[in-house]
Amino acid sequence: MSSRTRSALSRAWDGLLAYLVKFGVVGLIGLVIDVALFNLLRLGVFGEGHWAQSALGAKTISTSVAIIFNWLGNRYWTFRKHRRRNYLREFGEYAVVSLGGMAIALGCLWISHHWLGYTSLVADNVATNVVGLALGTAFRFVLYRYWVFGHHRADGLSNLERVEEAQRTLFEEPGPAVDAAASTGPDAADGPDPAALSAG
Repeated sequence: MSSRTRSALSRAWDGLLAYLVKFGVVGLIGLVIDVALFNLLRLGVFGEGHWAQSALGAKTISTSVAIIFNWLGNRYWTFRKHRRRNYLREFGEYAVVSLGGMAIALGCLWISHHWLGYTSLVADNVATNVVGLALGTAFRFVLYRYWVFGHHRADGLSNLERVEEAQRTLFEEPGPAVDAAASTGPDAADGPDPAALSAG
């Protein structure tokens, strides 16, 4: 493999593929949490006869817990270099995108079930858990990467680090090494000035 190919693969990994792998791992764990908690609530493991045991209540709770887990995983692992200083605003935007992904899955189910007339359980699962999940995941990844955790966000840690580095470059005093180089000049390495030798 040539050095150019290795360099291109390295850039692709650093720029997108690493994010995709980490995002997938976090999403998979979040899905397990969502499904497991939903079923535990429905089975009455945490008590019976209350709203949390109903289908709607159990799904609301399990999805909410999964969203919080996914946010923490993506904030501190997937996109940790670009996490935001204003974490409340970040979480609000993250929740909006998560709900948008859920709406896409529900939209796919509605189109398949009510518009196209595919009403079997298999068709419903394909519509929402295959097509809807794929489209919703792509939607969430793009908006998380380039909006919620975008490197351009003013309160993003990576952006703040670049600003601070630029300020140091512009306004800090030059170090001793720079001062020494400036005082000796570029010709210092060539030996003493011939004019000074002749004058002696």
